[in-house]
Amino acid sequence: MRYLSLEWIEAMQTLVGASESMQAAAQTHEIGITQVVTDGPEGTVMYHLQVGNGVATFGAGPASVEHVRMEQSWETAVAVATEQVAAQEVFIKGHVRIGGDSQRIMDSLPVFAALDAAFASVRSETVYE
Repeated sequence: MRYLSLEWIEAMQTLVGASESMQAAAQTHEIGITQVVTDGPEGTVMYHLQVGNGVATFGAGPASVEHVRMEQSWETAVAVATEQVAAQEVFIKGHVRIGGDSQRIMDSLPVFAALDAAFASVRSETVYE
């Protein structure tokens, strides 16, 4: 499946919904993140992660309660997804535009650690072209 395709988003949606670690993180954290990736094979893609009240969801479109919006190019998103570049590096170098409450990102690091496991499980089935 192609990275950021609807098929990929649906696979992530299933993994996030079934992840005990994501649901556990959602017990103690609340964050809604909208990701916008530009200049990809399918144009601009928008997807979200919504975490809170013991529930974690992932899907197409914007977060229903958006605390943070991140925008990056396809090239940057692929580099991070394939672990060619660390996520921290693209933030530091300004390759990701962040809007909203950026402190929530720092406060939600356990959420991102749990999400990384879902990303890792689809990585081998994903085509990045």
